[in-house]
Amino acid sequence: MNTPLLISPVRAFSDNYIWVIHNQRYAAVIDPGDAGPVHDFLIQNNLTLCGILITHHHADHTGGITELVRTCHVPVFGPATENIPRMDHPLTEAETVHLAPLQLTLQVIEVPGHTLGHIAYFGHGWLFSGDTLFGCGCGRLFEGTPAQMLTSLEKLCQLPAGTQVFCAHEYTLDNIAFALTVEPDNPVLRTRSQQDHERIANHQPTLPSSLGLEMATNPFLRCNEPTVRQYVQHLAGNNINHPVEIFSHLRQMKNHFHLS
Repeated sequence: MNTPLLISPVRAFSDNYIWVIHNQRYAAVIDPGDAGPVHDFLIQNNLTLCGILITHHHADHTGGITELVRTCHVPVFGPATENIPRMDHPLTEAETVHLAPLQLTLQVIEVPGHTLGHIAYFGHGWLFSGDTLFGCGCGRLFEGTPAQMLTSLEKLCQLPAGTQVFCAHEYTLDNIAFALTVEPDNPVLRTRSQQDHERIANHQPTLPSSLGLEMATNPFLRCNEPTVRQYVQHLAGNNINHPVEIFSHLRQMKNHFHLS
């Protein structure tokens, strides 16, 4: 009988999640920005590391790779067009990652926007979205364009609504606060806000979320919704109509949003 796969969050820095996929014997890690917490988790749970998967090149996602490879000697998968330390399995759109010790297969999805080479991993009903899709938000555009990011998010929205979303940061409450300024009367969003505040108060992660919940509450996935369009037009002008324009203005507004 196959041992079921589990996913555990390992906290790093102030708000990073390093996701560990394991079967109580072997483990793969997603975006290990810091080796220390990963080593501790592996030891505490008697796990053997069998692979490292990277979504993009930022240091808070890659900083632990060299140390983990030095001690564990495992393959490193990542975006082919980005400079990833110790990467020996460069990946492009529609390729797959297969880790035999876990009987795990994940599909690669190219999602440029946050960085130009950013990729996500999808399989087993899970999406590891890095810094592209967040809980009720999306990543900043450090390298890509609004059109690229919106296209990437729309690509992710083609996945099944029940897909569980594992992003790389605990930004959900701040993102919900912004979303409520955009759609204050969205009943699903208001319920999500209450539930996620309770999770944080109980020292639980707000993640994973689901793709269906994101499409119902995340303003960056709702640029075609009349309520979102009207909010942007009210602040930026009625001539703002195209979804890319709506998205671009939303992203700029979020960049300058601060909780009072």
